[in-house]
Amino acid sequence: MALAAVAEHKPEATASATSEDGAGIPPSESIEKGTVEDVFGDEAGHDIRYKTLTWPFVAAFMIAEIVSNGMLTLPNAMAAVGVVPSLVLTIFLGVFALYTALLLVDFKLNHPEVHNMGDAGYIIFGPIGREILSAGTIIFGVFAVGSEVLSGQQALSTLSDNGLCATALLGIFSTAAFLLSLPRTLGSLNWLGMFSAVFITVCGVLAMIGAGANPVPNRTIVATVPTTFYEAFLAITGPVFAYAGHFMFFILISEMQNPQDAKKAAWVLQGFSTTFYAVFSVVVYVYLGNTVASPALFSLPPVWSKITFAIGMVNFLISGALYAHAAAKLVFFRFFRHSHHVYSHTTLGWTIWVALCFAATVLAFVLATAVPIFSYLTGITASLFASWYTYGIAGFFWLHDTFYLKGGVHALKRNWFGTMVASWTVLAGAFMCVAGTYVSIKLIADAYRDGLVGRPFTC
Repeated sequence: MALAAVAEHKPEATASATSEDGAGIPPSESIEKGTVEDVFGDEAGHDIRYKTLTWPFVAAFMIAEIVSNGMLTLPNAMAAVGVVPSLVLTIFLGVFALYTALLLVDFKLNHPEVHNMGDAGYIIFGPIGREILSAGTIIFGVFAVGSEVLSGQQALSTLSDNGLCATALLGIFSTAAFLLSLPRTLGSLNWLGMFSAVFITVCGVLAMIGAGANPVPNRTIVATVPTTFYEAFLAITGPVFAYAGHFMFFILISEMQNPQDAKKAAWVLQGFSTTFYAVFSVVVYVYLGNTVASPALFSLPPVWSKITFAIGMVNFLISGALYAHAAAKLVFFRFFRHSHHVYSHTTLGWTIWVALCFAATVLAFVLATAVPIFSYLTGITASLFASWYTYGIAGFFWLHDTFYLKGGVHALKRNWFGTMVASWTVLAGAFMCVAGTYVSIKLIADAYRDGLVGRPFTC
């Protein structure tokens, strides 16, 4: 269906070649290098230069935005299904996310004009695909901002012993995130990204030390927990969406000095996150047992909780700013792409940019404070979009480029194993989307039934 749908708007020959590897898409030898200009083209003489990132900073950005909240939910998921299935799933999904990340990098290198998921959607599915994937990126980005500022508010509330209204703290944290999102290029934020990755790592290490120094007496630790499909999938949404950050990869790679190095960043990201997730979830669960909360920092003694929240708060703030920046940049480039407003310090360009960053942050703040079921809605947005951006759509990327760049149906048949894995990837994304949405909706219904839904704008 997807291959047939794009037949009428097949892209012209694209640019830079990618090296052939186990997961990669080797470019067709008939494609001329340089026939399609990359997102930013030649930046000589521009006031604002975007292509400044090196791969270690891209890896730091990826770690900062993916490991952020994902890490803190995993011990609770392990308590729900047991050590063995949770650990196996965490490692498997990490390897799976590495495979899909490599496919995303290859697609970007084969299509240098792609800046975001909306651009990729246009190549695969046409104008409708562009609108759907662009809207999904913006929605998911705004909800991610909301999730980060909500975590920041929880950190401030913990540090102040609830000394100030939660809504006020949320407003303070949102304002700080907005200000950090304002630089026009990711290169201007690169050291903040590095600090963010370091701080969330230190936060996790201290949380493990705190748990080990204060184990819960008579705690229950089990290898497996008999459960229903609903309860099991509800628990594993933590591991499934702990790797949900691929939607930003195209934006990050577009601002790299050498996009061919993006695979190094992907390997570092997935190697680190998979290892860290596995170690963190096991250590915290073993010492705190089946009563561990989500986020796990709430299960630590007060002093340790304050220490870890104080350090993790740096990551929550920078990650929230990064998500707001990405959502604003997609809209900004949609309207001003290739115009002088992108490359020059114009009044209109800066006015629109600041307005977009402000809108993304304000909308996230309103959703987080005015919608009592915000955390549940975040689960729905993750199910609807992250399941595809992180997993399923990468299969479409491989199928599309193999079909159009390597010889059509014969290429798909010749590389039957790759075709099978890519097709399975699409089906896996579809399953995560449907099952995750069902579980999230049922969770909302249960919350209303049990009277667990709070009121908006409460302290």
